[in-house]
Amino acid sequence: MGRSPLRRTLAGLVAGGSLAVALGACGTDTVPQNADLIAGKRAFVKSCGSCHVLGRATTKGNSGPNLDDAFRQSLRDGFGRDTVRGVIHQQILHPARLPKDNVAYMPAKLVKGKLAQDVAAYVASVTTLPGKDTGRLGSAVKAPGAGKPIEAKGGKLEIPSDPNGQLAYLTTVARAEKGQLELTSKNPSSTPHNIAIEGGGLNEKGPVVQGGGVSKVSISVKPGEYTYYCSVPGHREAGMLGKLTVK
Repeated sequence: MGRSPLRRTLAGLVAGGSLAVALGACGTDTVPQNADLIAGKRAFVKSCGSCHVLGRATTKGNSGPNLDDAFRQSLRDGFGRDTVRGVIHQQILHPARLPKDNVAYMPAKLVKGKLAQDVAAYVASVTTLPGKDTGRLGSAVKAPGAGKPIEAKGGKLEIPSDPNGQLAYLTTVARAEKGQLELTSKNPSSTPHNIAIEGGGLNEKGPVVQGGGVSKVSISVKPGEYTYYCSVPGHREAGMLGKLTVK
């Protein structure tokens, strides 16, 4: 496995002797005074979190580089977070040129203007750091899957996916009565998701949807426990699943 595009960018700038000129002096860790880290975190989670791992943002995407791992060695080598911020900003504007069917493909300018700078500032300020964001930054984005248990009503159970694009449903706990059940999941985000269910002899998958689409399966359930999940590759593994208890 080769280095990520982010690591290659750092290496290329160093080799070309232009790192300090293009991205600022090494060894500095300041956050620009006009940076809005809260806006940056929210935009990162919404637009980038489905592809990237970033511990402080609690995102678990696995199609793009792990952003904690990508800069770990560079920071150890003495590159400041200002430098990292510049690299991230450039990657947002001008990502690696990959075919659209490549799992690591990233469109240019997913976020633009000042917001792109805010995203870069947030990621650069928290990458590789252990623990959790605190204060207003800690509460800027609701934890994925932290919603209350959802109860089926009239043979219908709605389990929406996270509206911020996180690889999660709004809840990881659902309940229903035995019998016929229509299981639906609305996906308001641009990240493709679906609803699938297994257990008790079932193995059903709804269509993959995005942008307000609704994934649906019609099933018959008996008492027991079932797992609902997103069958898009990598999403279940990243934690997009929950438990359905049928009485």
